[in-house]
Amino acid sequence: MSRRAVFLDRDGVLNRAIVHEGKPFPPAQISQLEILPGVPEALDSLHEAGFLLVMVTNQPDVARGVAQRREVDALNDALREKLPLDDVRTCYHDDRDACSCRKPLPGMILEAAHELQIDLQKSYMVGDRWRDIEAGRHAGCRTIFIDYGYSEDLTCGPDLRAGSMAEAAIQILKEKEI
Repeated sequence: MSRRAVFLDRDGVLNRAIVHEGKPFPPAQISQLEILPGVPEALDSLHEAGFLLVMVTNQPDVARGVAQRREVDALNDALREKLPLDDVRTCYHDDRDACSCRKPLPGMILEAAHELQIDLQKSYMVGDRWRDIEAGRHAGCRTIFIDYGYSEDLTCGPDLRAGSMAEAAIQILKEKEI
C-alpha cells in the first residue's frame, strides 16, 4: 500500500530563516528557533487528511565547520517535539561532497519514499528555495514554492506558489479533494 506525503524544507518553511542581504540562513542555536505562524495548524490539517509529514533539510554549515552537528540535531529535535513530523532527514554535506542526499538531488526524498512506502506522484515538496523545488521535481512530486522574495532565482518553475506554509496546506487540501 502506498502512502501520500508532504516533504517539507526546514528553514523558511517550518521555522523562520535568518535573512541577511536577501539570503536565508538557518538559526545558529536553539534560542533563535521560531516556528512560523500557522505552521502547527497547517501540519495538523495535513496529518489529519492522511499525509505523512517528512522534513528534508540541507544543513551544509556542518560540513563547512560553521555549525556543530549537535546544534543542528537539537534544532531538529525541538521541531519534532513541537510539530507532528513523521520523519526527519538531514543532509550535513556541502556541494563539494557530491552526495546524493543534498538538495537539489532527490536522495533524501527517494530514501524516505522507499522506507515509508510513499507514492511520490501523489506527494508534495514544499520549499522556499530553488534547491527544494528541483529536488521535488527530480523525485516526481508536485512542488510548492513559498516565495519570500529572496535574492536568488528559481531554476525551474514550481507547480504552485504560496506565501506561507498555511497557504500551501490549503492548496494541498484543495487538490486532494479533486
